[in-house]
Amino acid sequence: MNIIDATVHEFGQTVPLPRDDVFAWHTRPGAFSRLQAPWLPGRIIREAESLRDGTAVLAFPAGRRWLAQHLPEEFIEGGQFADRLASRPFVVPVRWHHRHTFKSVEGGTSVLDSVTTVLPRRLIDPMFAYRHRQLADDLRAHQLAAGRSLTVAITGASGLIGSALRAFLTTGGHTVVRLVRCPAQAPDEREWDPHAPSPEALAGVDAVVHLAGHGIAGRFTAEHWRQMRASRVGPTGRLAHAAATAGVPVFVSASAIGYYGADRGDEQLGEQSAAGRDFLAQVVRDWEADALGAATADLRVVTVRTGLVQSPRGGALALQRRLFAAGLGGRLGSGDQWQSWIGIDDLLDIYLRAILDERLEGPVNAVAPRPVPQHQHAAALGHALHRPALIPTPTLGPRLLLGREGTREVALASQRVVPTRLTELGHRFRFTDVEDLLRHLLGSTIPGQDT
Repeated sequence: MNIIDATVHEFGQTVPLPRDDVFAWHTRPGAFSRLQAPWLPGRIIREAESLRDGTAVLAFPAGRRWLAQHLPEEFIEGGQFADRLASRPFVVPVRWHHRHTFKSVEGGTSVLDSVTTVLPRRLIDPMFAYRHRQLADDLRAHQLAAGRSLTVAITGASGLIGSALRAFLTTGGHTVVRLVRCPAQAPDEREWDPHAPSPEALAGVDAVVHLAGHGIAGRFTAEHWRQMRASRVGPTGRLAHAAATAGVPVFVSASAIGYYGADRGDEQLGEQSAAGRDFLAQVVRDWEADALGAATADLRVVTVRTGLVQSPRGGALALQRRLFAAGLGGRLGSGDQWQSWIGIDDLLDIYLRAILDERLEGPVNAVAPRPVPQHQHAAALGHALHRPALIPTPTLGPRLLLGREGTREVALASQRVVPTRLTELGHRFRFTDVEDLLRHLLGSTIPGQDT
């Protein structure tokens, strides 16, 4: 592709690890997924099978494709790889040549991204700021494994959290086995039956992460309640017992801060706080009991009580982003209800620690250390998107989607939850300020700040 008249932009960082380790991270499955900025419209269809000569494919709206073709003539093992745009995904021609260079320097590895393109720098600065922080934070998080390579079986591996966890683990050098409910069709899949899971499906597995379950979102009808409970209470315990039978050392089950009930006022809630009394709290309590009932001297069980997950790729933030981008965002209800949030990448770090750290057992609050009132979260999102947050969001919308009870227990829930166990262990969070997190996830800069 002709790149004459294009401009070369350079983005550099130093990572405190050996060059071979940093380069190896980029060669593993999931690396492109971990680096792809989540606010961009492109969706990864296929990662490159080789950095030497493979091709990555991204899907854009209207059936358009971005083909990133790697160039064998620019490949240097351990030191360099490059790709170029080999398609025309937009009406306006876009030139793109991206060279990645790795050099050993004092203190670690210099990583230099050189991009030749006609696109202005202001459009690509946020993307590379995101990539560089993701790379540094992921590499730091993986030091917890101390060089160990594990085989981790995951249910719900195609969901928002499961797909991100899969990419995160594989870039760390671990092997992921996807537990699927239909006959296995790929080398990394194994079939499991929620009603009678076979220990044979877990042979050779070092850890099981159980994420599958009927979605909480939806109108809180009797049938919705039944499905929510039936998909968790019973299948979780049976899978945990299968893990124990197979000799798996650790079973990590998803859980939720709904355990504490819909409205606990200003009470600060740690793992030892009492459970709530509403329907969702009862479901979560029984869900956890199902998992913990399988714990033995040889099987460590961890239940990850997850807060409001922040990701523009799904969940509440994806919906809020559209409202705020249109200038229609604001507080929900009074705005005084507490929101205990967690960035999706911090959640992945917590799952990795739950797998690796034998000091973690039982419930663990997967929330950032600084919960905020909902109106503060709304203001932070408005700042990140450079949009006002003045129009209160009517509760009619949530009631239409969730029903009256669902709105009370989910949309307007107030839970001031803190990560007591993680804090005791000295766990390092990537983000403790919600606005910093939202700016990172949405590619935002502070107005007037040079990038």
